[in-house]
Amino acid sequence: MTSKFAGTAGISRKFLCGAAAIALLAPAAAFAQDADTADDSAVEEESNQGNNIVVTATKREQTLQEVPVAVSVTSAETLERDQIRDIRDLQTVVPSLTVGQRQSSANTGFFIRGFGNGANNAGIEPSVGVFIDGVYRSRTASSISDLPNVQRIEVLRGPQSTLFGKNASAGVISVTTEEPQFDFGGTAELTYGNYDALVARGYVTGPLSDMVAVSVGAGINSRDGFFDDLGTGSEVSNRDRWYTRGQVLIDNGTDIKFRVIADYDSIDEICCGVVNVQNGPSTGAILAVGGAVTDPNDPFADVVINNFDSTNQIENWGISGQLDWDIGDFTFTSITASRTTNAVTFQDSDFSSADLIYPNAQDLEIDTFTQEFRIAGSIGDRLDVLLGLFYINEDVDQTNQLLWGSDARNYANVIVQARSGGVFTIPLLEQIFSQAFSTNYINTFFIQGQGFNEAYTLDSEAFSIFGQLDYEIVDGLVLTLGGNYTDDSKTFTQSAISSDVFSSIDFDAPQLAPFRGQLLTQGAVATAVGDALGLGRLATEAEIIGFATNPATAAFYPTILAGAQQFAAANVNNPLANPLNPLRALQFLPPFLAVPNAVEPGQTNDDNFSYSVRLAYDVSPDVNIYASYATGFKASSINLSRDARPPLADRAAILAAGLDLPNLTFGSRFAGPEESTVMEVGIKANFDAFSANLTVFDQEIEGFQSNIFTGSGFVLANAGSQSTWGVEFEGSLFPTDGLTLSGAVTYLDPKFDSFLQSAQGDISGTTPSGIPEWTVILGAQYEADMGNGMLIPRVNYLFTSEFQLVEGLPAFAVRGPDGSIVDGGPAIAAGLPFTGEQSDLTASLTYEHDSGISVSIWGRNLLDHRTLGTVFDSPAQPLSVSGYPNDPRTYGITGRFRW
Repeated sequence: MTSKFAGTAGISRKFLCGAAAIALLAPAAAFAQDADTADDSAVEEESNQGNNIVVTATKREQTLQEVPVAVSVTSAETLERDQIRDIRDLQTVVPSLTVGQRQSSANTGFFIRGFGNGANNAGIEPSVGVFIDGVYRSRTASSISDLPNVQRIEVLRGPQSTLFGKNASAGVISVTTEEPQFDFGGTAELTYGNYDALVARGYVTGPLSDMVAVSVGAGINSRDGFFDDLGTGSEVSNRDRWYTRGQVLIDNGTDIKFRVIADYDSIDEICCGVVNVQNGPSTGAILAVGGAVTDPNDPFADVVINNFDSTNQIENWGISGQLDWDIGDFTFTSITASRTTNAVTFQDSDFSSADLIYPNAQDLEIDTFTQEFRIAGSIGDRLDVLLGLFYINEDVDQTNQLLWGSDARNYANVIVQARSGGVFTIPLLEQIFSQAFSTNYINTFFIQGQGFNEAYTLDSEAFSIFGQLDYEIVDGLVLTLGGNYTDDSKTFTQSAISSDVFSSIDFDAPQLAPFRGQLLTQGAVATAVGDALGLGRLATEAEIIGFATNPATAAFYPTILAGAQQFAAANVNNPLANPLNPLRALQFLPPFLAVPNAVEPGQTNDDNFSYSVRLAYDVSPDVNIYASYATGFKASSINLSRDARPPLADRAAILAAGLDLPNLTFGSRFAGPEESTVMEVGIKANFDAFSANLTVFDQEIEGFQSNIFTGSGFVLANAGSQSTWGVEFEGSLFPTDGLTLSGAVTYLDPKFDSFLQSAQGDISGTTPSGIPEWTVILGAQYEADMGNGMLIPRVNYLFTSEFQLVEGLPAFAVRGPDGSIVDGGPAIAAGLPFTGEQSDLTASLTYEHDSGISVSIWGRNLLDHRTLGTVFDSPAQPLSVSGYPNDPRTYGITGRFRW
């Protein structure tokens, strides 16, 4: 059970116990350091290992030991030897970080300490901010490209608004690449692996003059798909991407440095593999129209079944300029950047070989401009100052299309017959509705080409003023005060035209009252006769006629008929008793109320002041302890999907304004702001033989923006409160020259303290999905001197305990005609069987020659551990469940030359 705290002075029992444990550890570590002091006088200069790694997490160069924040650093050496190709691979070496890819190559979600969102839905800014060379990447499509010439990747946990102008409520991933050098050099790399993987990268840098240096990098990354598509014959989840990146550095050698970076990358892939993990009643209908789905009993057979390829064509490009100007004891920095992402995707969202949906398509463009100014320096010997201003302007333009395919009508006819007990067919319903509404519906239901055509825009503008003061009260004791004021405005439009005729039929319309009354009467009679005959089911038409004409029972029939007619009259206009309700699942694309309208302006405006307070103390040169309290903020996010529906609270106003539409359902258009609070205590120790970092934290996000994938759209809603208490440990041991042993353990105890209006209803008190209780990373590396080079075996293992993949499956919830949840229990129960865990073994054997040539044999997921990344309700397959399998075992050989 997660403890709660009250205000800045409140502190939970668990948090206090963790702080006490750290306080007890600190003197012991200091004692060990003192005991070894006499033996350390001849120690050589510290190497770049353990907590000696230089980082810029606090916007100035410090060692990891000196930085009193929870940060993990991945060096260029680790990136090379562990074959970490993009940010998605980082979770195998960084504790408390989870990375997942979903329905397209562009969609990667980052979670720190269990907090995160933002993937897939272009209207959501991520809770985990990604910065590459100081430039904010607002969407994950802009940050998963192969990483060229990376010096280090820093993962900062918890709110970081006082250091990074863009408020990130859960944490920051900061990538730093090498700037151009004034000495000629470069690298060339070639990799070949299974699945015909081919990676080629090159990088050259050197001077143009005494003050100008340049660098150029480029690479390609191709691979066959992990999954065979038995429907199309293609290979799915392949790699086909390339990038190029150029830099110019102007450095006068005294006080001015200017760096320009331009980059372009392209992705053209068939992604991503989806399998059925549970067949629902609709599976039989797919088989009946000649379609097929994957076997839910064997989700890791590495096969998928579609009737057309799910393609992804994504382009990212941008340019940035950074000016650093030393003015006395201060440095003025300006970072200006403009970026564009274009993504065109086509997905077979019914995930079967039947042509039910063709296509689910999206055309997305995101244009982002950012400007950051900051000045940092020292006043006297004890005060360090950082002040900054951050501005972002972003335009999102998105069009979508989801249309019925050629098999949709036959498929729907099978479903209608099954859900009506054989009473109805599509042609019969068309006749009945034509008569009731005096409209010709003959041959109009589920016709190929009907569906949804959508258009969304989002224009956002935000600025923040941020700063931080570090004051050394006495030698070794530093007080840090930071603040960030953010103002964020968004204007959005949401429009969708539904041409799906069946979804426009109002089953509760007064014109259908006689028909509903007839059905209710017949149903009540069948129920009563079945009970009278002790059948345990509804009586058939023949059994009812026999009951009414049998001399032994005929006398009872008029009473039964009168009671049935009375029941029908009382319920003919009761939406909850509508006998057509079982067919609502096929009203998949109901009419859409566009925004802005008379009730919903399509605008949000949020402002917030976040702050941090930290006290750090150097117990000794090798031991640092700290305690901090910080708040964070993320502005409102907009649901740019077909599941964006007006809030139930606006229903009365919408009806009063005459904006009601047939089958108009309610949900949410956007999620309000997130506000996070974290209390943290930590200790960092660094000695010749080992280094260790221990952190205990209690983090809470009020209004957490929950983004649930429904297979063809998203349910975006605010949780009342999500909290996590946790402990993080990272350590490295150097028992002998050349040998490094590393380990990291994260324990998380998360909970939805309050979440009344989730996609499954009230789930307050439950555990959020996707968050393992335990995460363990173990590693070992040995550098063996071979005279003219080094032989380096390396192994790394990631393990997580079992966790729920989803809080529930919304399609299983019992809903009213307006879309409100009547009973969410079935949805929660439907999600319980689906769990995941990770067991990922990575290993490599590298020979690095003194000449700059190196050869590495490597493997990832060597245990071939298979699990699901997530599961979701299968679109157009009522009560079926689909999921994304993880990557299988990969291995290969890499040759590299560095000069």
